[in-house]
Order: sequence, then structure tokens, then C-alpha cells
Amino acid sequence: MPARDSFHSVMRIGPVQIGTHRDGTGRTAHAAVCTADRCGWSADYSSRTAAQLAARTHRCTVR
Repeated sequence: MPARDSFHSVMRIGPVQIGTHRDGTGRTAHAAVCTADRCGWSADYSSRTAAQLAARTHRCTVR
């Protein structure tokens, strides 16, 4: 049975959304995803602070 993909504590900083979820091993992880068209940037972090810093400093390369 596959794990549920559910995010909670979702917030937005500019075009980047940050959500908290459980990774494959059951630990809490934080995903940062850019929602701009054709950007495709995303990353997982172990702390929410790191995800927020990445969201604040992210610059889309696609114009």
C-alpha cells in the first residue's frame, strides 16, 4: 500500500510554496516548490527554517 502524499502547514513566499510532510522513512520533511511556469525547481529540507531561507533566496532562471 503506497504512502499518502499529504502536506500540511502550507505557506507561500513569493512564487515558492513550502509544505510539511512525512518522507519515505516516516520522518518530518519540508518541501519547497516554485510554482512559476517552466521553472521546475523543488527541494526537500530537514528543517522549516532552511526551506524558508531557500524560498526567500530562490530566483527563477526562466523568463
